[in-house]
Amino acid sequence: MNSSMQPMSHMPHPVVVYPVDPYVVEALKCLIGKPVVLETSRGRINGCIIEVKPDHVVLETNGRRFFVRISEIVWFMPI
Repeated sequence: MNSSMQPMSHMPHPVVVYPVDPYVVEALKCLIGKPVVLETSRGRINGCIIEVKPDHVVLETNGRRFFVRISEIVWFMPI
């Protein structure tokens, strides 16, 4: 064996998993095309929901699009 080659370790590597709450995803999908306020861990943002995916929501505000991770949303409500 070449001295520069290291044997592969079979130790498991940690994997970060963000659980998806299907109820939150479905509630957000019902608000597509409507103005909402989202409270995130970094602050509040108002806008119109353009698209909802299992892990993020696309929010349009003042002609700009924001991609917000659903795991970062604390609460939301229609305006």
